[in-house]
Amino acid sequence: MNMRNQWPVLPLVAGLASGLLTGCGSESADSGGNGSTVVMGMSDDVLATDPASGYDPGSWLLFNNVFQSLLSFPKGGTEPQPEAAEQCSFTDNQTKVFTCTLKKGLKFSNGDPLTSEDVKFSFDRMLKINDPDGPAVMFPTLDKVETPDDNTVVFRLNTPDATFPSKIASGAGSIVDHRQYDADGLRKDGQAVGSGPYKLDSFGKDEAVFSVNEHYKGTAEAQNSGVTLKFFHGDQSALKQALMDGDVDIAYRGLTAQDIADIEKADDGSGVEVVEGSSAEVQHLVFNMNDPVAGKLGVRKAIAHLIDREALIKNVHQGTATPLYSIIPAGIAGHNTAFFDIYGARPSTAKAQAALRADGITGKVKLTLWSTPSRYGPATDDVLKGIAGQLNASGLFEADVKSVPFDRYEKDIAAGKYGVYVKGWIPDYPDADNFTAPFFGKGNVLGNNYSNNTITGTLIPRTAAQSDRSATDKEFGRLQDIVARELPVLPVWQAKQYAVVRDSVYGLEYCLDASTVFRFWELSKG
Repeated sequence: MNMRNQWPVLPLVAGLASGLLTGCGSESADSGGNGSTVVMGMSDDVLATDPASGYDPGSWLLFNNVFQSLLSFPKGGTEPQPEAAEQCSFTDNQTKVFTCTLKKGLKFSNGDPLTSEDVKFSFDRMLKINDPDGPAVMFPTLDKVETPDDNTVVFRLNTPDATFPSKIASGAGSIVDHRQYDADGLRKDGQAVGSGPYKLDSFGKDEAVFSVNEHYKGTAEAQNSGVTLKFFHGDQSALKQALMDGDVDIAYRGLTAQDIADIEKADDGSGVEVVEGSSAEVQHLVFNMNDPVAGKLGVRKAIAHLIDREALIKNVHQGTATPLYSIIPAGIAGHNTAFFDIYGARPSTAKAQAALRADGITGKVKLTLWSTPSRYGPATDDVLKGIAGQLNASGLFEADVKSVPFDRYEKDIAAGKYGVYVKGWIPDYPDADNFTAPFFGKGNVLGNNYSNNTITGTLIPRTAAQSDRSATDKEFGRLQDIVARELPVLPVWQAKQYAVVRDSVYGLEYCLDASTVFRFWELSKG
C-alpha cells in the first residue's frame, strides 16, 4: 500500500490464520447474536471516506464495510469470490483481459441502481484523480475499462497480471455511485454512498456510526443492527480504559504489547479477554545501497549475523510478534526461510567479524539507525534501540538511533540521507506478489537504490503472469534467496494480531484472517 501509503500505521495488525485464535471471540455468533449495536474502539484514525483517496488501515476498514467490490475475500480464505459480480474470469489466455458479469438488481444505500457504468466510473475516477494517498498506485497494469452492456465490465490490462482479481477484491476495488461523486475531485463532506453491507450514518472527529444497508445484495449476513466506531487518536491508555469501563465492546488496533500482556495475565473476572491470531504485517531494516557504509555487503552481512530477533520479541514486543526470516511472511504461499538458512537464528560475532574482514573493514563500524516513532507501531524506536544495542555488544559497531517525525522521515529517505532505516508493511492482498513487486520491482517503494535484473526482468513478470498461484512457489523461492544473499533489506519480525473484547461479543474469529478484511457483519453481542 505507496501501498497503503506505502507503509501503514499498524500498532497491532490485521491478521492471518483464524485457526490460531483463542478467547471469547472464537465462539459462534449463535451464542449471543441478538441484533444489538456493537461499539468498537480504535487508536487509528480513518483518514478518508472516499475510496479514491484513503490508503490507510482505518480507511480500508470503512471501505470494506460500506462499499462493495466486484469480488471479495471469503472469511478464512485468500481466493477472491464473487460479491457484486455474478462471476468474473480471465477471458484470454494471457491474463490480460478480465471480464465480470454483475448481479442483477444491485442498489446503492440511497436506492440508486448499480450498473457497469458505476464500476467503470469508479476505476476511471480513481486513476484520473491519482491521489498520492490513494490506491491508484496498485493498478499500473490497468489500461482501460469497457462496458459492453449494463451488466458486463471488461478490464483490459497492458501487462499480464494474475493478481488483478485479488487487487479488485481489496478496498481499492470499492464501487461508488457515479451520481454522487465528482469524476475529477475527492469528496470532502465526510459522507459515503456505497452498496456494501453497511451505510455510513455519520462521520465525525471522534466517532463514525454505521447501520445495516437495507438495499445490500451480496454474500454478507449482518449479525448486528449496526456498529459504532470510536476513535482514540493514538491514546492507547484511553482506549484500554474505555474497554475496561465497558464503554467499548472491542479494542481493535492500538493497545500496547504491555497492555496485551497485562490483560492476558490477569485473572480478575473483569470479563475482558484477548483474541489472538497471526498476521501478515512485517517490519524490515532497509539498507541504502548507495550509502558509503550500509552500501558495503560486509556491513550488511555483519548486521544479519548479529541481530537476535528472539531477544527483540521477548524484551520489546512481550511476545506479540514472531521472528521473520524472509521477505514473504509465514502464512503466505511461497514463503521460505532464506535468511535463517544463510545467517541462522543465533547471533555470531565470529561470523560477523569475518564478513567485515572479507570486505576490508577492520575498525569499529559507525552507524546510525533511523526510525520514526509511531508510523510502524508504538514499539518501533525501542526495536531499533534494541538492534543498536546488539550491534554494539559485539564490539564491532558503534551504532546509535535517531527518530524523526514521519513527514521528515519520508523526505530524507527520498533524498538518500539515511544509510539504514526501518519500514513496515501490511499487504493490500494476500499474495507473495504484494511482498515482492513493490519492494524489488522497477521503481520500488523502498527508496534504497536496489535493483536486480533477474528479479525485475524474469521473476516478477513470470510470477505476475501465472494464473495458478501455487505454481509460483519456485520463482518466489528463488527471488527470496537472491534478496537474502544481496541484503537490500533485513526482515526483523512478523506481527501477531490482537483484538481485546468483552465476553459478550462473538464472531471475531471471522474478522481476523489473511485477507486483512475486518467484517463488521460477523460481530454480534449477547
